[in-house]
Amino acid sequence: MRSSSLRKAALRALSKTLTVDELFYLREQYALLEPNKNGTISLENMKTALMRNTTDAMKESRIPDFIASLNALQYRRMDFEEFCAAALSVHQLEALDRWEQHARCAYELFEKDGNRAIIIEELASELGLGPSLPVHAVLHDWIRHTDGKLSFLGFVKLLHGVSSRTFAKPQ
Repeated sequence: MRSSSLRKAALRALSKTLTVDELFYLREQYALLEPNKNGTISLENMKTALMRNTTDAMKESRIPDFIASLNALQYRRMDFEEFCAAALSVHQLEALDRWEQHARCAYELFEKDGNRAIIIEELASELGLGPSLPVHAVLHDWIRHTDGKLSFLGFVKLLHGVSSRTFAKPQ
């Protein structure tokens, strides 16, 4: 819910590549949150489900603090598609034999959905890169030079949520 629109679009495209079997667990989890009649869930649904199913270990964890930090999102509603995009784990998908197929299909969907060209400065802002890094040198391979759009490599890194902490400091 807090991701940028660019990362949300990339994750949504990835979630559309999941098979029926891969979606089964996510559908079960979504149903546990008891969506309302129009098929959406809210932060309140998540809080209620957590309180109903909480364990002692969860009570001692930082989950209640995390949920409290999301209060600014209390009026947002999430449909199943957005839930899938938010709940899927890129790292778990990478462990699957079909990871590259998922990533390629998602990349093609991402491009086909009419996403405009992404300039290097926009991508740098998305990743939280500051002026202390040589942005053009760091992101050079992420952008296709023919049309200024995100490359497949850049798309995969975007799915991972690569941030400025990932990049080496300039020397």
